[in-house]
Amino acid sequence: MADFKKLAQLLGDLDEEGVLEFANELVASGASESDGLAAVAACQDGMNIVGDLFEKGEYFVGDLIFAGEILTETIQALKPILSSGTGNTIGKIIVGTVHGDLHDIGKNIFKNMIEIAGFEVFDLGIDQSPEAFVEKAKEVKPDIIGLSGVLTLALDSMKSTVEALQAAGIKDDIKVIIGGNPVTKEACEYIGADAFTTNAAEGVRICRGWVNA
Repeated sequence: MADFKKLAQLLGDLDEEGVLEFANELVASGASESDGLAAVAACQDGMNIVGDLFEKGEYFVGDLIFAGEILTETIQALKPILSSGTGNTIGKIIVGTVHGDLHDIGKNIFKNMIEIAGFEVFDLGIDQSPEAFVEKAKEVKPDIIGLSGVLTLALDSMKSTVEALQAAGIKDDIKVIIGGNPVTKEACEYIGADAFTTNAAEGVRICRGWVNA
């Protein structure tokens, strides 16, 4: 039985070699998809450790970035046991960091996890205008749009994006989830989004719930 608490602590310690060795050994052992999902959950716990140490001033921005890179690499390593292999998608989602914000670590982590969950993902990248989201939504007709941002100014950009979707007459057909450090319940209501999260795994659960409803 894999020690997933150990995996969480390895990531919390920023032990890139240890984390990837754990993931690769798990895949090589012929572990099940549920084991893979447990590993992803453990990695999220590890990210929480990193976040706590950052809040205490023991880790710095560079450490947050490095932790995000480790997590992205780990999810890629785990993909052989995370993919159902059916080739079927359960929904379409557009993700992007909103205008004025250049951060993409959280977006990329969510992107990897939502792909594993079975979504077809259209990643617009960083610093994306409301018009870019509207244009892509008209093109691919997604079930969900995920708006990401780390800076406080991202909240107004998120609000402008939701308003642009409404003005284009397509918001009623699309769920919007927002994510990032500054998002709260109050911010979600201000923006007009359908849900918010600061946790990638929770975001995936919300999105799966929408398409399975």
